[in-house]
Amino acid sequence: MKLIVTLNPDGTGMLVVECPAIPGCISQGATEEEVLANIREAVAACPEARAENGLPLTVQVREIEVPV
Repeated sequence: MKLIVTLNPDGTGMLVVECPAIPGCISQGATEEEVLANIREAVAACPEARAENGLPLTVQVREIEVPV
């Protein structure tokens, strides 16, 4: 499965990564390599945690184009 993730610096030198398609699926790391490895682990663990809470695995995410 391919999923979009976002990477943002948190102001302390760490990167925060989030998978918008899986609400609550967030991780962090010191480098891009580390943060991407961490979000892969989080994505693998999220289905079980969401199922335990009666939540769907993903929400719909769309890419849109907006003139700027």
